[in-house]
Amino acid sequence: MKLVFNLPHMLRLKAMSQPWEASVTGADQTRMAKCADQWGYDMIAVPEHFVIPGDHVELSGPHYLQSTVAQAYLAGATDRIQLNSCITVLPLQHPIVLAKALATADWMSSGRMMVTFGVGWLEREFELLGVPFHERGRIADEYLAAIIELWTSESPRFEGEYVSFDDIAFEPKPVQKPHLPIWIGGDADAALRRAAKYASGWWSFLTPPEQIAERLDFIKSQPSYDGRPFDVVHGLGTNRVGEGHTVREDPHSRPGMSAAELVHGLSWLGEQGVSVSAVPLPPVTCVDEYLDYAQWVIEDVKPQLP
Repeated sequence: MKLVFNLPHMLRLKAMSQPWEASVTGADQTRMAKCADQWGYDMIAVPEHFVIPGDHVELSGPHYLQSTVAQAYLAGATDRIQLNSCITVLPLQHPIVLAKALATADWMSSGRMMVTFGVGWLEREFELLGVPFHERGRIADEYLAAIIELWTSESPRFEGEYVSFDDIAFEPKPVQKPHLPIWIGGDADAALRRAAKYASGWWSFLTPPEQIAERLDFIKSQPSYDGRPFDVVHGLGTNRVGEGHTVREDPHSRPGMSAAELVHGLSWLGEQGVSVSAVPLPPVTCVDEYLDYAQWVIEDVKPQLP
């Protein structure tokens, strides 16, 4: 089981965030990322929204980074850890610009970038950026195909409804081949079919953990899935967040579980097909207390995982 390092103050969800996180600075995050890198965490993942409509702020919070910028910064502050997003809202970004940003960061980090693409869910966010919300799935599929073409072809060309290009050069290519890992976030059938066609991983959010194995079988049953290695992500605290960032009670994902409880929960997720997970932020009061806990997880919990 690979472990994601939960970096505090990536967001301020009512369902998961603790009061002390709001005071965490970028300098604090840099120090924590360096520790996670040194201790052996496998990944840091950055959430993304561009704007939060006023009627969603209570549940969603106002604080989100631009995922690719944050990933690139964190890559520069670390040496070995993988940098992912959870998620990058694909339809809201021009695919040529986004492909360039991700390829640049992968090239400069010697191949440590990843990306988890999602189609988004906040309709008002799409309205503000002038992107048709109800076409976001079709836009995402086209953008994905265009990005892969830019990353892998020596003479990229693409003809689509939303983006077209021909007779161009595009470098640097990603260091990782055939390109940096693409994962797909979401739970609808369309997201899973997208994962089967384009991705090497699926980040589940609203799927109940007892249904993950069934949904993974659905992905691998798609004609477009070619048997490539495939990761599944589900954090132990994920079930505390419902649709639209609503608050859900889940006794199996509470903060501050014992080592035995964490090992049991993570091992059970592994039996469902989960290969990447994270533990809930503990009930602490400051960065140093959190770092003590995070080091304990690596030293006492991770060695017991299958």
